[in-house]
Amino acid sequence: MDTFLLINLIAFIAVTAYGLFLFFKAVMTRIAYMKLGKETDFDLALKERMRDIGVIVFGQSKLMKDKKSGIIHVMMFYGFILVQFGAIDMFIKGLAPGNHLPFGMFYPGFTFFQEIVTFIILVAVVWAFYRRYIEKLVRLKRGFYAGLVLIFIGTLMLSVLFGNGMLQIWEGTAATWTEPVASSIAILFGWLSPSAAMVLFFISWWIHTVTILAFLVYIPQSKHAHLIAAPVNVFLSKRVPGKLKTLNFDFDEEADEEEISFGVGKVEDFDRQQMLDFYACVECGRCTSVCPAATTGKMLSPMDIMIKLRDHLNDKGAAITGKSPWVPTYAFANKGPNKFAHMGREEAAATMEQISMIGDVITEEELAGCTTCRNCEDACPVMNEHVGQIIDMRRYLVMTEGKMDPEAQRAVMNIERQGNPWGLSKKDRIKWRELDEEAYIPTVRELKKEKQEFEYLYWVSSMGAYDSRSQKIAIAFAKLMNKAGISFAILGNKEANSGDTARRIGNEFLFQEIAEKNIKEFEKNGVTKIVTIDPHAYNIFKNEYPDLGFKAEVIHHTQMLYDLVMDGKLKPTGRIEHRLTYHDSCYLGRYNGVYDPPREILKAIPGLELVEMVRTRDNGMCCGAGGGLMWTEETTGNRINVARTEQALEVKPTMISSACPFCLTMLSDGTKAKDVDQEIGTMDVAEILALSVFAEEAVKTA
Repeated sequence: MDTFLLINLIAFIAVTAYGLFLFFKAVMTRIAYMKLGKETDFDLALKERMRDIGVIVFGQSKLMKDKKSGIIHVMMFYGFILVQFGAIDMFIKGLAPGNHLPFGMFYPGFTFFQEIVTFIILVAVVWAFYRRYIEKLVRLKRGFYAGLVLIFIGTLMLSVLFGNGMLQIWEGTAATWTEPVASSIAILFGWLSPSAAMVLFFISWWIHTVTILAFLVYIPQSKHAHLIAAPVNVFLSKRVPGKLKTLNFDFDEEADEEEISFGVGKVEDFDRQQMLDFYACVECGRCTSVCPAATTGKMLSPMDIMIKLRDHLNDKGAAITGKSPWVPTYAFANKGPNKFAHMGREEAAATMEQISMIGDVITEEELAGCTTCRNCEDACPVMNEHVGQIIDMRRYLVMTEGKMDPEAQRAVMNIERQGNPWGLSKKDRIKWRELDEEAYIPTVRELKKEKQEFEYLYWVSSMGAYDSRSQKIAIAFAKLMNKAGISFAILGNKEANSGDTARRIGNEFLFQEIAEKNIKEFEKNGVTKIVTIDPHAYNIFKNEYPDLGFKAEVIHHTQMLYDLVMDGKLKPTGRIEHRLTYHDSCYLGRYNGVYDPPREILKAIPGLELVEMVRTRDNGMCCGAGGGLMWTEETTGNRINVARTEQALEVKPTMISSACPFCLTMLSDGTKAKDVDQEIGTMDVAEILALSVFAEEAVKTA
């Protein structure tokens, strides 16, 4: 027996050492690949990052957005952590029979707890198998590799239970309440001799040992790399959701034109944090299941973009470094990315040069479909940042290759020439205020002439200034500020475009040019506070202009109106008899967390019945206008704005409201497409509030 145990120990050490070697080799190979990327700017913000680890990693907050899958994952996540003590106990029993973890009088309680946890994990495995292969949840992949982890985990749990049952027979111990499952197995196989039970115990022990080491090696080579990458990814995630990187356009003028590029055209042009996203991806499909492009029949799938970029990085990383990502190498010789590692470096480089990341790996159609709504990022349990990567690739197409959708290009050219997407005259920008002579809407220049000051710069935006429907929102909000005694001014014809459309489409150069001009105008006029009806302008002024040197207090009009209503400066007295549903703007909600102010305003209006859509707040579906798509036509699948309108109609409203001129336009078009525009109105929160606040005055005038 001693000889057997010595051989068993030597074999265990050898197998474990080899397994750990393969694991660390696979991990270090991927780290080497990520080092090919650009260095990442990092703001420590340790307190906030540790809070994210606690809430998202250990609190599983993102996973619990899908309750069923979330519960399964919580069972596996915590169960797998807890049963590692049982695995250590199992190793001790096989290496030194008759011994176990030194928990003394608490050991019986430990074994009972371990059996309960093991059983819970088995339940989770069966449930997960059912969700994937029987229920066939659309967002989940099927096939052998998709379910391999369930085989690993199930084998680990069963081998422990069966091994402990055989150990009871071998050692001749009686059935005990502390190991109910193992005792049941021992009773079932009670006819076995102690020698036979010993053999079966060591078979189970080795199955458990080899499985746990095989699983360890498999983790970094599969979607389960998220077990390592996800906590790091959560820790490193952006402090400002959706904030885009500011490109530096300083370059060596003597450099070869072919060497100058902007954006991301090669996988190594991504920064290292973006590359970490690839390996953190769980392939759970949550991002794709909420993506407005994917769910309306477009080519874009955020999950597929992550997977394809990860695989491409493995290929190119192997070609550049000569390191094989799949181990043990002999088992995958000349397979997948390993074939690039086995080539000569020049041959591998030449082979990879023939593969274009944008075109061969990621198509232009996929990149064009993104509305930048960030629903994918909000749904992602590991905090992947899909939108920034898509915009970086758009930047390459637009600024390096000169490729852009003709309609988007027309809008961008109009913005560049006239400061608005329609190409209407700059001189007509101020004309909207003539629509209501009762409203007092001074320009900054007019107040200066009168030697008066203003508190807020009212940024009307191109929609508010030129779009006939949005002009009504601009007027309504101005009159409400008049009523509440808010001191404000507009730039009038000096107002341009915020630059959001140009930036999201991919023309970073034009954005920076626009932003610099706006900042000069703001600084010239001493602007310290900005209020706007446009969530896109709100977001870009608040979160992205600071990178260019301008900081101000930026608020959305619903935030101001909420404060004014709560403080009693605006009193909604007129009844509005409507059943109303509210649509969340992506740039107001998911980008900036503004969900409650518009709802509280609506709740304060007498007669209004507020009903929520199924997809609401942080899971609200995009209207389809973001990312510059307001100015292009959808040519594939169903229209996003119609799909969102259909969701609104499900709750049987008589009015649909929003707090964004882009959203309101898309929803109005949606009601027309569904032939319900005569029965169901679409209004901005400010317009509805104005109807109620000015109801008495309207009656007196009548």
